[in-house]
Amino acid sequence: MYGPRLGVNMNDDRMRALARELQALAQTGLTYATDPYDRERYERLREIAVGVAAANGPGDPAAVRAAFEIQAGYATPKVDVRAACFRDDTILLVREASDGLWSLPGGWADVTQSAAECVVRETAEESGFEVRVTKLAAVLDRDKHRHEPRLLFRIYKMFFVCEVIGGEARPSHETTEVGFFALDRLPPLSIGRVLPDQIHAMHRHWKDPSLPTDYD
Repeated sequence: MYGPRLGVNMNDDRMRALARELQALAQTGLTYATDPYDRERYERLREIAVGVAAANGPGDPAAVRAAFEIQAGYATPKVDVRAACFRDDTILLVREASDGLWSLPGGWADVTQSAAECVVRETAEESGFEVRVTKLAAVLDRDKHRHEPRLLFRIYKMFFVCEVIGGEARPSHETTEVGFFALDRLPPLSIGRVLPDQIHAMHRHWKDPSLPTDYD
């Protein structure tokens, strides 16, 4: 049985952090604990984390529990990679099939590739364009920026400036449209994935590659 409803809005940063910290402690504890009583305590701690998340977020307890239970090993943030590809002061964007809004090509980093290799592959899959990474422009903590709240895990976002070297616009099963947009005429963005100020920051890095990498 998951924990009691706490009656606290999970949009509150402190409650989001609490749910994630409880889950991370439980996950790490279950990875290293050998004493059966310790494992019971960590399993109970994970159930409390499920209760906090389910009581104050949009997900149901079963979905939250499933998301937590598949996590194993020492708990670390997840990594999201994004490609900033410019052409004549316009930025390459893809329209996400999941929400109908626009974003930089990218997604979760794959464990079989480096972050740069992942962003090249994701860009080709989502947009049809072949790109070459020219710079790691930013490594940002998603929680420290104005993204839509994400409940379960902490996310580090890696932004790469890329050069288009081939291919053509071609949507995928994850995207419905592909296009280049002027920075003063950006379409509605998928705020959970990218913010307007992040796109403008990438443009500055593209114009001046000598700028130092941004980080939190």
